[in-house]
Amino acid sequence: MTTTIQTPDVAALVQRAPITLSAVAAGAAERESARIMPYPEVAAIIEAGLGTWRVPAEYGGPDASIETLFEYIVALGQADANIAQGLRSHYSFVETLRRSPSEEQKQRWFERVLAGDTFGLASGETGGVQGVISTRLSRTNDGWVVDGTKFYSTGSLFADWIVVRAVDKDDKPRTFVLPSNRAGIERIDDWDGIGQRLTASGTTKFTGVHVDESDFLIQREIEGARPRQSPFFQLFLAAVEVGIAKNAIADAVQYARQKARPIKHADVSRSVDDPYVQHAVGEMAARTYAAEAGVLRAAAAIGRTDGLDPHGPEEDAAVLAASLEVSQAQFFAIEAALKTSELLFDVGGASTALRTHNFDRHWRNARTVANHNPRAYKASVVGAYLLDDVEPPITGFF
Repeated sequence: MTTTIQTPDVAALVQRAPITLSAVAAGAAERESARIMPYPEVAAIIEAGLGTWRVPAEYGGPDASIETLFEYIVALGQADANIAQGLRSHYSFVETLRRSPSEEQKQRWFERVLAGDTFGLASGETGGVQGVISTRLSRTNDGWVVDGTKFYSTGSLFADWIVVRAVDKDDKPRTFVLPSNRAGIERIDDWDGIGQRLTASGTTKFTGVHVDESDFLIQREIEGARPRQSPFFQLFLAAVEVGIAKNAIADAVQYARQKARPIKHADVSRSVDDPYVQHAVGEMAARTYAAEAGVLRAAAAIGRTDGLDPHGPEEDAAVLAASLEVSQAQFFAIEAALKTSELLFDVGGASTALRTHNFDRHWRNARTVANHNPRAYKASVVGAYLLDDVEPPITGFF
């Protein structure tokens, strides 16, 4: 765990972020090609205070707006989409904590965030029925223990703490936070996806791991109610997609300016004067502009859920509205990232496909992020609501 960092205010974070992210971006393509886990880069982001954006002011944090946070997430996704997704669990934990009904837990965990600790997640599992948890909590003479295997443990290799979800003997889901070095926890770097290769999204095994009573999270959840954090989790993925698209544009512009040769029958001396290259880059920019605007508009919708009476009618309505806006933003962000990462190859000839450029990483990363939730369902739930007032499912994916 890191030592206490000096938490800057929002203005200082906004000023500091581009400097830190520029250093992160410098080696991103090479890290992915060689599969070098970005431990130093994650540490630099946290040490710069960039893990603290949304810690409330009353707990000593910057208390940035949700829109400001998402502007930063897009920029982080542009610098390194792997790190952005790898830290999704960290930023989501802060958002979950903001809604906690427990003052004691807010004090405890916000202090750790401000101290420079990072949080990963071990929630998803493979095999069996989607969404059914097989990792189990049991009671012993010495207290609680947890046993099970989690996959998609995004960010856990970078984390000081792991947020875990398991079921007790009554099949009731319980969430708790464990130090990542607690005896019986094994973190395995075995994620072998075509993209997002450095997100630390592999396996976490729990074998007789002790769980203290104080490790359990107190959350204000009501069975059958729409999960309050779902829009944030989903919009985060959309923001990463926008970051990927912006990175693809940057590579396209640099390549067209510095390396591309005009095609023989283009009747121009420079590739940048080719109207088809100009069109490709312009279309990339337009799609990305619209996608980013949608993400920030949806972020504002999430912001309107803050400070309302917990699970009151106003909050219910605000969370539903946010879910619908996020679904639309997510649908278009995915489309923009996939199309933009394809159009990159229209700015040059066969040499754009050389492995040394690693331009295919943009499409691979965009495709991998998109696979988290089928975008067809995003459009479908919005259409069903507009046509027949059918609300989106409460599965946590909307």
